[in-house]
Amino acid sequence: MPISAIEIDNLSVALGGHKILSGLDLRLFPGQKTTLVGRSGCGKSTLLRCLLGFVAPKAGTIHIFGRELTSGSVWQLRTRMAYVPQEPELAPGQVRELLERPFTFHNNRHLRDNLSRVPALMERLHLHEKLLEQQVAALSGGEKQRITLLSALLLDREILLLDEASSALDRTAKLAVIDLLKERAALTVLSVSHDQEWIGFSDDLVDLTRPQEKGSA
Repeated sequence: MPISAIEIDNLSVALGGHKILSGLDLRLFPGQKTTLVGRSGCGKSTLLRCLLGFVAPKAGTIHIFGRELTSGSVWQLRTRMAYVPQEPELAPGQVRELLERPFTFHNNRHLRDNLSRVPALMERLHLHEKLLEQQVAALSGGEKQRITLLSALLLDREILLLDEASSALDRTAKLAVIDLLKERAALTVLSVSHDQEWIGFSDDLVDLTRPQEKGSA
């Protein structure tokens, strides 16, 4: 059996004294596209934040490509994941500067040539290249989501975490995003969405309002 991209065992999370997740088991293999569904407050966004190490579980373990997520490993494991939230909080400046900024960091400098992909990716995502000269503050919600996704794809991360990342997109832009992600067979995608077209793109659905069986995805 191939190593899992994400393996979650008996995960329980409580926030503010309220139980959010309890005894969750989940496994995603490399290249798998899975969507989390369920009622509001059932822990979908919280689970993504746990994978990034922003929320500490009360019990259970998370492994990313076989390595346990701990306070000692979280920084290195984050370099294998990219995250696109529903409402990206972007630093001020031009869009071009925003896209270039990650490659000024030591861990990403070897990927700087990936910036040559920007024009093609912008075309695929229905973004006009003139947008590069605009100020980030002037972007619409849908443009911010797509620019954040574009930035994530440039970093060649193995796991993409999407939290309602198509919520501000019209149907044409949403389908463009879906088509782009479908082409990336090796990319593992764990998303949160209530959108039926997005759900249809997924290999699997996980309803967090239901108990999960070991190995489900």
